[in-house]
Amino acid sequence: MSESPAKTTEPAVSEKSEQINAQVEVTNEKKPILAIVIAVLLLIGLIVGLFFLARADGQVVSQVRDIFIILMALMMVVIGVALVVLIIQLANLTNLLQHEIKPILHSTTDTVNTLKGTVRFLSDNVSEPVIKLNESLASIRKLVDIFRLKR
Repeated sequence: MSESPAKTTEPAVSEKSEQINAQVEVTNEKKPILAIVIAVLLLIGLIVGLFFLARADGQVVSQVRDIFIILMALMMVVIGVALVVLIIQLANLTNLLQHEIKPILHSTTDTVNTLKGTVRFLSDNVSEPVIKLNESLASIRKLVDIFRLKR
């Protein structure tokens, strides 16, 4: 007559998981919209900045140009450091593949070949004789049953 506690908690757990899934889906839908809004705002800011820069005098434009040149130089340094780190990581990956993964693959291949030989040996020396013995016993039982029916 009374429901067990496990049965009453299952619908509550499934409802909570459905609510969490719905919240995750809503959050996932908002991320692209937010990215688009930020991109549009940045584009509008860039256009407005260029408009005011075009109307400014030469000294301001040369200062902005100098700032952009400095920023570009800093970006080149950051990109250079990132390339060096990438090359080092690529060298580490190559070293890992050559000195650690290859031996593991070779030992795995040796193990598989050993297992194949073991399975073949067990099949030839254990399974086949047991199967033949069962065949012989079954045929003997059948013969005994046939002779008993004739009497």
